[in-house]
Amino acid sequence: MLRWRPAYVGIGSNLDDPPARVRAAIVALSGLPSTRLVVSSPIYESVPFGPVAQPAFHNAVAGLLTQLDPRRMLVELQTLQLQLGRSEVSVRWGPREIDLDLLVLGDERVDAPELTLPHPGIPERDFVLYPLRDIAPELVVPGAGRVRDLASRVTDRGMRPRGVLPQRGSEG
Repeated sequence: MLRWRPAYVGIGSNLDDPPARVRAAIVALSGLPSTRLVVSSPIYESVPFGPVAQPAFHNAVAGLLTQLDPRRMLVELQTLQLQLGRSEVSVRWGPREIDLDLLVLGDERVDAPELTLPHPGIPERDFVLYPLRDIAPELVVPGAGRVRDLASRVTDRGMRPRGVLPQRGSEG
C-alpha cells in the first residue's frame, strides 16, 4: 500500500498576469493524480533572483499530500508547467510564465541530474522561505534545518504579501 507523504511546491511567475498564473497553478496542483492540496500560502511579490533585469515575481508555496514518488512528481510538475503555458526558458533565473519547483517530498533525499531533493536553494531564498514559513514553520528541511529558523536568517529583499490563494483542494 502506498503511503501519503507531505510535499511542498514553490510557485512563481513574472509574465502575463503573474498573480492569475500563480492562482491557476494552485488550482491545477489540486488535480494531480494521487495527490491532495492541503494548504497554500499567500502570494508574495518579490524582487527577481539573479542577474537578469525583469519584472517582479509573484511567488507562493503549496503544501500537498501525495503518494507519488519524487521522479513521478517531477514529471507531473513539468507536464503541468507546459499545460499552464510555460515557454522554453532560455536564460537561467530569467523571466517565465510559470515555474513549479519541488522543494521537499517527505524526508526524501535525491541527488540526480534531473532532480535534487530537498531543493538546494531553499536556505538562501526569501521568496521560498517566507511563503513556506506561512504554511509550515515547523517543517524540517532534510539537511538544512527548520523553516522558521532558516527564514529568520535570510535577508528580506522587499517581499510583499499580494493576495491569498485557495486553501484546500481535492484528491486528483
